Amino acid sequence: MTGRLIETTQNSYNRNLLERLGIRVYFDPQSYEVFYLLHDRCLRFRPLWRNRVLHTFFRHQPLTSQAWCDCRAALPGFACRYLHDPAGGVLLLRRQQWHNASKPVLLTASHGPYDPHTLEVTLYLLRTGKGDAAMINLGFSGREPLSDGNLRLLNAWGVPLNPSNIDVIYPYLDAQEHPLCYKLEEGLRNYIAELEIEPPGLVMDVHGYVGTSADDRRVIVGLGGLPPFTNPAQFGDYRDHDGMLHLTPHAALRNGLERLRELSDEIFVQFCDTPRSGYNFAVLGRMQMLGRRIDLATDVKSLLDGEERTYLPAEDLRWLPAANANALQRSEARNLDPELLCLHVEVPTSVRRKMVLKLRSLEIEASLNSSHL
Repeated sequence: MTGRLIETTQNSYNRNLLERLGIRVYFDPQSYEVFYLLHDRCLRFRPLWRNRVLHTFFRHQPLTSQAWCDCRAALPGFACRYLHDPAGGVLLLRRQQWHNASKPVLLTASHGPYDPHTLEVTLYLLRTGKGDAAMINLGFSGREPLSDGNLRLLNAWGVPLNPSNIDVIYPYLDAQEHPLCYKLEEGLRNYIAELEIEPPGLVMDVHGYVGTSADDRRVIVGLGGLPPFTNPAQFGDYRDHDGMLHLTPHAALRNGLERLRELSDEIFVQFCDTPRSGYNFAVLGRMQMLGRRIDLATDVKSLLDGEERTYLPAEDLRWLPAANANALQRSEARNLDPELLCLHVEVPTSVRRKMVLKLRSLEIEASLNSSHL
């Protein structure tokens, strides 16, 4: 992998370090482990989060694709399947007993290791009946930072990697120089076929984001930041009262927002209608939405100099209308069904931590019930 990583890394410091130390990088696509071969030793990088998830559902780390099996206590009432690929593989989940006459609700966690606890948020939504099937990316995409513990070890071993991303360990690009982090979005239709379910009526794509403060609890639902652009009237009954915008969401959007309400009492909906303008709506108690028009040139700033971490200073709220890979998912969804709605759900750190605790509480309760205690 050495030549490929040196050629494609976005971090010149790490590139120079690999060249200066003469490190050869090797990759085992079956175990998804990476090896750094130095002149006097070899370092092994193990994907512990991925291995832990696979062991939870399959009780071992499969090296090849696995057939459907019962999730058992990991997710009662669901079946799981593992699809192997050189980029870490994908975990598929689906409800076993299908009684609902409506179309299934599909959850996706496209950046599992990169967005901590989005797996737990997804599992909580499934356990509580908010979703019927899910696809979880188990692979890294090179953008993940090194943990402090790993950084200390590497420094002690004379390999002081820059921790900002790991694209000289797990690459950002595949062998064809295509971003690995887009595999769920671009392969949406193929993965739905592998799930062996009918086309979904709603897709909720779970992501994590860093808010404007440590205790930020606002969930942001992006409906589109890149073409094909949308306008408010496409999402329900839209009215403009002298600049105060009111939107009564149509059935599909209301359905999605109601399923997300348990995450937070504060939900905002954002999207763009042109390359220069968009909308920010606050979702009220009965799913009515009030908001304003956003001028991207004047209303949107960056929280950090030199980094594209956009927010709205007037509301002190991150601006995340869903662009980049999210646009790929919406495009794939439209090829499947022109009416299929994709909600790109950005969950702040504090809410993700809260959902981890709520999921653990459900698991303990289920364990006690099954033990008749």
